[in-house]
Amino acid sequence: YGQNVWIIMMALAPWLFLGAAVSGLIHVLLPHDFVQRHLTGRRSVIKAVAFGIPLPLCSCGVIPAGLGLKKDGASDGASVGFLISTPQTGVDSILVAAAFLGWPFALFKVLAAALTGFVGGWLTDQFGGDSVPWTDSNPSEHGHARNGWREAVDHGEDLIRSIWGWLVIGVLVSAAITSWIPTEGFTSITNWGPIVTLLTVLVISLPLYVCATASVPIAASLVAGGFPTGAALVFLMAGPATNVATIGAIQRAFGKRVLGLYLGTIIAGSVGLGILFDQLFTTTAVMATDGDHHEAWWAVVTAVALSLLLARYAIEDTKQWWSSKTIQ
Repeated sequence: YGQNVWIIMMALAPWLFLGAAVSGLIHVLLPHDFVQRHLTGRRSVIKAVAFGIPLPLCSCGVIPAGLGLKKDGASDGASVGFLISTPQTGVDSILVAAAFLGWPFALFKVLAAALTGFVGGWLTDQFGGDSVPWTDSNPSEHGHARNGWREAVDHGEDLIRSIWGWLVIGVLVSAAITSWIPTEGFTSITNWGPIVTLLTVLVISLPLYVCATASVPIAASLVAGGFPTGAALVFLMAGPATNVATIGAIQRAFGKRVLGLYLGTIIAGSVGLGILFDQLFTTTAVMATDGDHHEAWWAVVTAVALSLLLARYAIEDTKQWWSSKTIQ
């Protein structure tokens, strides 16, 4: 279990910091009114989805970037559309998916990401209710001139801090699922029919931290082991777009109603499109090989840095909580 926690930290940390960096750069480099002009109004969801699909951000990495758009004034629909579509795909993910599962699958996955992102964003704008105000831990930043890299760093760190607790929970839950529900342990589910197979993969993938690129070999292994290709599509849509950390962050930033629309779109979209893909295409998979979890130096460094950052947040928040209890 501890080894899986460390592996997930190494997989998560580089992309989380990349997402925070992208959010910081967007916050600093774009004109003050760019987000309000382009990511609000009638075409804001389409623009946000088109902007997010090619970005190499996945799962937890997209959280700070998506919440950063909301913080900078994007509509809830545009922010949710970005959060749904971006982690499902990316230039690197498209190429890897094509190599393992073929170009029809890779292109269908892009269309699925765009469709679910647009539908989720539209539903949020129509039925999401009043926007939940952003709670900024450093509100003095808002409305002032953007003064370069230091503000970009502060902006990215503020976003990570706002979700640090859910990140910890997400890593622990994901490691538990990886440790105690191995892929080969549920291949017999394919005997229960395609619908049950897709729903089972959906239930397993929803809380799991997986990357749209790194999880392609796992999806290919499922297909090579007898799963329908639609199950791989469900895994590669629901897995990267949802996990415990994402669910907690979206509830905190947007509220329970938007969270319900977010999850409903991904659940219905992934299962429905998985069934549709199996009706339209026949796909074979290149078998994935083990041993891909090599410890690249940058993964180790970022995992250590993230561990120290989370420990710092935990200590600071514990002290703050204890002080408030003492005063009472």
